[in-house]
Amino acid sequence: MRAQLARVDAVLIQAVIAAALSFAHLHDVASAAGQDGWKAWAYPISVDLLLVAAWRRLRSGEAKTAGWCWFLIALAASLGANIATAGLLDLDHVPAWLRILVAGWPAIAFLGGTLLVHSSQTSRDETSDPADAERPEGIEDQENEPDPTPELPVTPEVEPVPAPPPDSSPVAVPAALVEHARKVAAEHHARTGTAIDAPTLRARLGVPPPMADAIATQL
Repeated sequence: MRAQLARVDAVLIQAVIAAALSFAHLHDVASAAGQDGWKAWAYPISVDLLLVAAWRRLRSGEAKTAGWCWFLIALAASLGANIATAGLLDLDHVPAWLRILVAGWPAIAFLGGTLLVHSSQTSRDETSDPADAERPEGIEDQENEPDPTPELPVTPEVEPVPAPPPDSSPVAVPAALVEHARKVAAEHHARTGTAIDAPTLRARLGVPPPMADAIATQL
């Protein structure tokens, strides 16, 4: 545990020293190029922020081309300031091209940061589906699937029951009832002038319809 903490402390101290030296070199170059006061201190911050943004883009694995491009630009600005302050450049007589480069750096840094953020948001929007985000987990998309057809219950076939044959057996009619029916029929014919029918005969005799029909056939 102590060895790990020692390694972390050493790396942290080394990072702080490197950042402080690079920060100071960028400040000196910006100040020599005519950027005095707070502006000279803003340049190192701008370069370091662009470097960090590009590095984060490379770590995320999205749009690596843009990440490498702006990482190299920020690294060149930081490394160029370190080399320029090593005695290779007369800070008292800064060339015009360096003054132009330092003066145009804010626009370059703003463009790089905007492109890095915009391309990151665009790549996330393209890879994510809004419909999938709104859909709860565990529910599959069933819009294109046809609705299952409900199975109808199978009705067993019922064989029709044949109707019972009509009773063809003759109805037994007593002879006395037949004689009485003849008298009723004769009286009806004498009174109306027409032969008596089966319904009238049934009503006069008070017998069921089959027996009335049988009597009417015998008259």
